[in-house]
Amino acid sequence: MAGRAATSSAKWAKEFLFRRVSSNPLGATRNCSSVPGASSAPKVPHFSKKGRILTGATIGLAIAGGAYVSTADEATFCGWLFNATKVVNPFFALLDAEFAHKLAVSAAARGWVPREKRPDPAILGLEVWGRKFSNPIGLAAGFDKNAEATEGLLGMGFGFVEVGSVTPVPQEGNPKPRIFRLSQEGAIINRCGFNSEGIVVVAKRLGAQHGKRMLAETSGTSSSPSDDVKPGGKSGPGILGVNLGKNKTSEDAAADYVQGVHNLSQYADYLVINVSSPNTAGLRMLQGRKQLKDLVKKVQAARDEMQWGDEGPPPLLVKIAPDLSRGELEDIAAVALALHLDGLIISNTTVSRPDPVSNNPVATEAGGLSGKPLFPLSTNMLRDMYTLTRGKIPLIGCGGVSSGEDAYKKIRAGATLVQLYTGFAYGGPALIPQIKEELVKCLERDGFKSIHEAIGADHR
Repeated sequence: MAGRAATSSAKWAKEFLFRRVSSNPLGATRNCSSVPGASSAPKVPHFSKKGRILTGATIGLAIAGGAYVSTADEATFCGWLFNATKVVNPFFALLDAEFAHKLAVSAAARGWVPREKRPDPAILGLEVWGRKFSNPIGLAAGFDKNAEATEGLLGMGFGFVEVGSVTPVPQEGNPKPRIFRLSQEGAIINRCGFNSEGIVVVAKRLGAQHGKRMLAETSGTSSSPSDDVKPGGKSGPGILGVNLGKNKTSEDAAADYVQGVHNLSQYADYLVINVSSPNTAGLRMLQGRKQLKDLVKKVQAARDEMQWGDEGPPPLLVKIAPDLSRGELEDIAAVALALHLDGLIISNTTVSRPDPVSNNPVATEAGGLSGKPLFPLSTNMLRDMYTLTRGKIPLIGCGGVSSGEDAYKKIRAGATLVQLYTGFAYGGPALIPQIKEELVKCLERDGFKSIHEAIGADHR
């Protein structure tokens, strides 16, 4: 096994070098000559200083890993790989925010990320909607918008990954630049506006991944652990959620979401209606009591009219904004209970600029704020919604999670599951095992034997 891992490291380094030189993703090339007619001469790749540093650090880690693995068992080497990403991750901060994001997605899609081989502690396992989660820590929508890297992301140890938002028709989203870091505050402002490759492309990718898994299971070549460790998600280990959005120019929002259900639900372990992005004009109006009720009814009907096997249709959730009034929260809770909605995600990004973000010059940029400053606002709303729904509806806590203690606070406030995004963007792959380890310590510290026991503990 050690020999195979070392060979894999060398092969990975060779492939990375080849792709780095041939594709030159930083987009910087210079001609060898300025003589007229010399345009056909070979172009020599020009690596920026930042690019050379990033490449050198990555290749160095690959070579070091190949040497280290020869004396380490699989679990030890797995831990080393995750810790090693702490060295590479800071270099992403030197890159343009959106380019760094694309690079991270591309790395995950190609398997250039560590893969978690260690089973999750039993205390983190739970069952929701009849689906087994090996742990409650998930990746929120917005990172893998077009389902390019689900296998790599789930392989890093997330209990679930949510792709999207996916719109029916491809759209570019808002003009760039549209992602802004507030590094000191651990926050990001984005106004992407549902940039999406569209339902057809995403359905094709998810269909291919689904077929690959089915083939592996049929042939008995699946390398996944036992059922106690690997829940039965449709995209392999872990659970896959699909977040649905509407096109910017669409006049019939319900039709957009219905189209998403018809084309993508067969590949999803759960579906999400996103009515809370602040970057699509008029979208948040769909959170009104009548509008939301009408929308959910139509989407539920579209889902239920399809043919489903023994596992039944995928659960349907709604993702809401953190900027709602108490009255608006009460209306949403009433709709969720009346229509037997399967869950709510609390919350999306905020248009507010709470301290200390308000003092940062970047705070004047339009868009939704995510990250650490969102934690108090989103967690308080989570707590309120748990009370309003009387704990009858599974809630996913999202907003400002960057540690196991943060995840634990969300769970105690009423979250069944927890998502992160901005924390992952800053912390990198190493944050995933760190959060799970810290969460286990929190549970054991307070005498809980399972995640289920801790859900809503602050209300008891």
